[in-house]
Amino acid sequence: MTAPPTPQHPVTVRVFTQRLSATPRGARLARHLALHQLHAWGIPHGTDASDTVAVIVAELAANAVTHGRVPGRDFELRLSLVTGSVRVEVTDTRSGPRPPGPGDVPAVRPLDEGGRGLVLVEALADRWEVLDREPPGKTVRAEIDLPGWLSLVRRSSVSPSRSTTAPPPDPRPEPPTCRSVP
Repeated sequence: MTAPPTPQHPVTVRVFTQRLSATPRGARLARHLALHQLHAWGIPHGTDASDTVAVIVAELAANAVTHGRVPGRDFELRLSLVTGSVRVEVTDTRSGPRPPGPGDVPAVRPLDEGGRGLVLVEALADRWEVLDREPPGKTVRAEIDLPGWLSLVRRSSVSPSRSTTAPPPDPRPEPPTCRSVP
């Protein structure tokens, strides 16, 4: 007699890739596109997951623009929604010294004006790593676990093919309107 088969969780893989200019504007756009894509995948704007991904994308994109910029070359943002997690990858084209990896990020002194990006990534990501790539360059990959990911995916009424719909709604309340009193 054989044991009944164990139920398999469905594997959902969705991928978004975008090349962006290695400028501050490109870094800002990376964060906005990431939030839009998460919303299209059923991860609402303003949730812990979307806020965490937004900070990680912002920091990795800023690092790519500040430290990985090669004139005339773009950086790449890649988001993947895989079984129970969101993977963020930012790739630049600069060769040279690699940034510190997990566990090697130096402590930041209170008056330092920089150096907090990877500290934030290390604090927020469930896993992260720095990978060399060919041709020259590197990819910094961070993964964020999604508790209750099955319910997120099942509730998502947006199909991957419709991921370029309207941006997420602004969570801020409408400003009060002013009326002039005669």
